[in-house]
Amino acid sequence: MDSLKITGGHKLNGTIPISGAKNSALKLMAACLLTREPLTLTNMPNLADTRFLSQLLASLGVEVYWPKGDSECRLNAAELTSTIAPYDQVRKMRASFNVLGPMLAREGHATVSLPGGCAIGARPVDLHLQALEAMGADLKVEAGYVKAAAIHGLKGAKIVFPFVSVGATEHAMLAATLAHGTTILENAAREPEIADLADCLNKMGANIGGAGTATVKIEGVEALSGATHAVMADRIEAGTYAMAAAAAGGDVTLEGAPVAALGAMIDAMQRSGVDVEADEAAATIRVQRNGSALKAVDVNTQPHPGFPTDLQAQFMALMSIADGTSVIRENIFENRFMHAPELSRLGADIQVRGKEAIVKGVEQLRGAPVMATDLRASVSLVIAALAAEGETQVNRIYHLDRGFERLEEKLTGCGADIQRVEGE
Repeated sequence: MDSLKITGGHKLNGTIPISGAKNSALKLMAACLLTREPLTLTNMPNLADTRFLSQLLASLGVEVYWPKGDSECRLNAAELTSTIAPYDQVRKMRASFNVLGPMLAREGHATVSLPGGCAIGARPVDLHLQALEAMGADLKVEAGYVKAAAIHGLKGAKIVFPFVSVGATEHAMLAATLAHGTTILENAAREPEIADLADCLNKMGANIGGAGTATVKIEGVEALSGATHAVMADRIEAGTYAMAAAAAGGDVTLEGAPVAALGAMIDAMQRSGVDVEADEAAATIRVQRNGSALKAVDVNTQPHPGFPTDLQAQFMALMSIADGTSVIRENIFENRFMHAPELSRLGADIQVRGKEAIVKGVEQLRGAPVMATDLRASVSLVIAALAAEGETQVNRIYHLDRGFERLEEKLTGCGADIQRVEGE
């Protein structure tokens, strides 16, 4: 199993290009199942997760043209050879469950395994299934599979989510594009990736309004066509490298950054004493910290436009070297503080009490062997290692490969001492 060897203490200086958003790309790929014409996605991130989903789509009969290392992916679902997504495929990644709605809307039936993914809480798919049932789907859960049928097609419905769910909002949107009549989603998630998905679907001929607000309206259409769409930039990757630069010190410019999507993170970093210059027109974020001390800042994770749960671990790593005590409250996922004990191995002073982590900043972190537990937790260890004295070995980095494209290359290009060690 591969690991990363990182020698800390090197300031980061330079430019980091931001890749396409993993969280958007996965749902955009699933959209290919809604049309018999080719869907071309540009600015595609080459990640373990996106490659996993391309394999699942291929097993359903989708023609996938995506050369290794290329940022353009062409998906042609002219004829589906299967409407069954097996456990061995879906277990690798939770987002693959979102093939259910598109296949059901197009073919009238689908069988999809219940999902796997990171161990950061139960994250049930109840809201996904309730939304499909509201649109007239007949659902059965047997032996770990969801068997869905809508022989006469899905029907428009008013769906009120009891709490905000990004995955359920996206899944309902995908399915509703081909439903008969109008679907209204209330208490919908407002994440930028949802607006990106709606933009792509509208290019394909869908009629979606309100994406990015709490109320989304979808007028069903008879069929969708092909389209070309550029995946939005990854706000989580941008936030991660911004915090890496702040932790290690130096002067880093993030190019192609989705500035408007990162307001809460930029505010938290500025309150911590980091010099952050954001230029929305130029799509750049410049992060500078040259010797100045960090200040402890409290954050609460919230649905967008609040502080993202996917940046919570990274911010905890940054706060572990700040002056004072910060309180980080996780309101989205349970069991998402598994990185805290690993950060403590580097010398961080963190106490977890239920949904809160109390972080007392220390003067210096020190390198040690650590283990990644999930995607965002793994990169928090990288951030801490960059600021630590001595050498850190981050193990189980297959988690990192799921969500960060060319991480070593981007960081070493700015002066970090980081290398991949191949496992046996």
